[in-house]
Amino acid sequence: PMGSERTEMRKRQMSTSQETPGAAQAQHSVGNRGANACCFCWCCCCSCSCLTVRNQDEERARRTSHELQAEGIPNCEESPAPTLEEVNAWAQSFDKLMLTPAGRNAFREFLRTEFSEENMLFWMACEELKQESNKSVIEEKARLIYEDYISILSPKEVSLDSRVREVINRNMLEPSQHTFDDAQLQIYTLMHRDSYPRFMNSAIYKDLLRSLSEKSIEA
Repeated sequence: PMGSERTEMRKRQMSTSQETPGAAQAQHSVGNRGANACCFCWCCCCSCSCLTVRNQDEERARRTSHELQAEGIPNCEESPAPTLEEVNAWAQSFDKLMLTPAGRNAFREFLRTEFSEENMLFWMACEELKQESNKSVIEEKARLIYEDYISILSPKEVSLDSRVREVINRNMLEPSQHTFDDAQLQIYTLMHRDSYPRFMNSAIYKDLLRSLSEKSIEA
């Protein structure tokens, strides 16, 4: 009887060991589907297509950022050091601040501290687009601007109302130098009304003004 019990136990163990890999594999498969599933069911129609799209969008966002930089949007515009007269003029109007590279650089440095540098980057990209005349270059730059600053999937998306977005979507059917004019104006107005007053009261502006004032006195 003892021998038959041991034989029976071995049979059960062998049977269990044969079944375990299949069960583990099934459980692993279900676990993977659960981790990647993008809807509540695990049917084949789901198959995580949106996860693939999201990965592609993230890769595209990284690629377009690099391409835009390669196309000539600098980290910092080249400009001579501002004079005391120029820095005083920035306080007179936002237009005077935005007219000079030194003014844009100082303002952009401030926007970076508020995590809204993308507004200036978008404005600069639109200015560059307006200078293009080659149709294929215009189309490519318009696409990159859209993906980097207009797409809701971009980490650098700028804040635009629905009307302007509709205009852009229509314009993108046939991109031109003026595809983003309405959006550029809206972002310009946003920076003027929202960020510019804070910039004028910021340490960045006051320190620059004080430094130039002291140099002027010493001279």
